Amino acid sequence: MKETRVSKKINLKYPIIQGPFGGGLSSTKLLATVSNSGGLGSFGAHHLQPIQIKKLCSEILTLTRNPFAINLWISDQDDNGLQMSQADFEKTYQVLKPYFDELNLSKPEYPSRFGEKFTEQIEAILEIKPPVFSFVYGIPDRAILSECRRRNIVTMGTAITPDEAVALDQAGVDLIVATGFEAGGHRVSFLKEAEKSLYGTLSLIPQTVDKVKAPVIAAGGIADWRGVKAALTLGAEGVQVGTAFLATEESNADNLHRLKLFSPEAKNTALTRVYSGRLARGIENRMMLEHEVHAPYPAQSWFTGKIKTEAIKQGRTDLMSLWCGQSAPLLKYHHAEEVFKSLILDGDTLL
Repeated sequence: MKETRVSKKINLKYPIIQGPFGGGLSSTKLLATVSNSGGLGSFGAHHLQPIQIKKLCSEILTLTRNPFAINLWISDQDDNGLQMSQADFEKTYQVLKPYFDELNLSKPEYPSRFGEKFTEQIEAILEIKPPVFSFVYGIPDRAILSECRRRNIVTMGTAITPDEAVALDQAGVDLIVATGFEAGGHRVSFLKEAEKSLYGTLSLIPQTVDKVKAPVIAAGGIADWRGVKAALTLGAEGVQVGTAFLATEESNADNLHRLKLFSPEAKNTALTRVYSGRLARGIENRMMLEHEVHAPYPAQSWFTGKIKTEAIKQGRTDLMSLWCGQSAPLLKYHHAEEVFKSLILDGDTLL
């Protein structure tokens, strides 16, 4: 595989990036496997407290000395998402109560807050200085980007439209991940609502490459060497792969989730706001079909998180969030090293 500006910037053998999984789906084992293979392992840390992010980095450094990325969400809440009145808390619980009852869950206590604050998390990032700071749902302010440059932290932002990519480029972000709607997980829009920002990867990549100076990393629907070849042909200088790595035993996905990714049901994905309050792609299930959003992010995610955790314990895939991209039917491998080799070797002579 040819050297690109992405591989040069991060000092990678191959411009292959493992997609960062939030909500506890990332693992240091998966990150280290990808980084030690010559790519960029990633860890989604938006749900962690600053002290946990510091401990995470310490653990990673015992597993790999190669580059890795820590990922955060810039936009950490929707309107009033980190706060909720007692009255609204009760209303939301009453809507979800049938699921709590079905799983024999007690009513949760009103929390001090419903999620973590980016302004606190970024202080941990600047302190630990990971090789790469990747982010979604927006652009850090100029002071943060300047401090990252001063500390030799490569910045990698995500766009789901060409306009978002231009905004990242104008802000001086080092690398831009352009992700099509085929991707599993959240549609990380920040200029317009997600439903009005749905570009397919085939359309998004060349439009983005033509409009920005920073190197572009393609994401969404890439599960084997054919996707890698297509992305590079369209002008991307790297690829980010999510679902194929999520399906491996090294990820922190529950075994039932991984089994679903290899099942015929994986061809039936849909976009939903049910689990977090923000639009995301996963395997269609009962929770998606019968529930509606009743709270902003992250309050909605806080409530459904209780349900998802217990659903996993009880083996209830009808209530779990089964994040999955549209190329899941192409999955073949159950180990991260196998996935990585399939991305760089099968089509190596063609690339």
